[in-house]
Amino acid sequence: MVNGFDELISKVKNVDVKTVSVAVAQDEPVLLAIKEAKERGIANAILVGDEEKIREIAEKIGLDLSDTKIIDEKDIVEASLKAVKLVHDGEADMYMKGILDTKTFLKSVLDKEVGLRNDRPLSHVCVFEIEGQDKLLYLSDVAFMTYPTLEDKVSIINNTVEVCHACGVENPKVAPLAAVEVVNPKMPVTVEAAELTKMNEEGKISGCIVDGPLSLDIAICPEAAKEKGATGRKIAGDADVLLFPDIHAGNLVYKALVHTANVKNGCIITGTKAPVILTSRSDSSETKVNSIALAAIVAEALKKN
Repeated sequence: MVNGFDELISKVKNVDVKTVSVAVAQDEPVLLAIKEAKERGIANAILVGDEEKIREIAEKIGLDLSDTKIIDEKDIVEASLKAVKLVHDGEADMYMKGILDTKTFLKSVLDKEVGLRNDRPLSHVCVFEIEGQDKLLYLSDVAFMTYPTLEDKVSIINNTVEVCHACGVENPKVAPLAAVEVVNPKMPVTVEAAELTKMNEEGKISGCIVDGPLSLDIAICPEAAKEKGATGRKIAGDADVLLFPDIHAGNLVYKALVHTANVKNGCIITGTKAPVILTSRSDSSETKVNSIALAAIVAEALKKN
């Protein structure tokens, strides 16, 4: 089991080097991440976008492009389609957003001709290494699905468990979160959490352990679980996956961790034929590199399967 991003990156170096296709790559923060990913042996890249601007930025930051394929395409929409097609056709292993708007980027992901559409709904997985926690935490969904239905939550669990398995967590513990740890008919989130637990017990959700509803403290803090008399639960302070009831809860926790705690993180979109790296311009270079490494591990697992 991978317990941190240093271990994750070491694991990446033990598999075939993956290639990331970058859409509209003329972006300094993204190219800095590509530079570090190449230097650390995490991934190579194919850069699609304005070649003149890409080379100008590369020279500025010291990125050697002598062994990097560049596809010159100045039109943003066309660049995104050409970049995603490289992954669709197997010329690259993962797809990364450059300096284009998220809507256009996702349109290319979902394009019927050249995109990475799968038979599952897309969801976002963010992996956190948090000081004081002895393992990685997998958070979903914090950025993509707004108000997931029960069916959506099943898809989110399946997508996230796939990432956990790729990272060596054989039987991840999934905690459907709520404000309380008991079922209350007036709180639909708790009812759905209990239903997810039942579906897991019946084998309709597999490859993991689901136990909900759970409050956040019981899910991640053994002392809190003990104090609240929850040590008999299947998850008692040792959750691997935090399943949020909606995007508000997930995004608030995500940003609280990023801006107040000592953390490392990486994020990808799943439910696609290949991993999709959707980072924000406000994300650090380290987060972008970690996201590339996470995508590479998932790409390797998908290749094996």
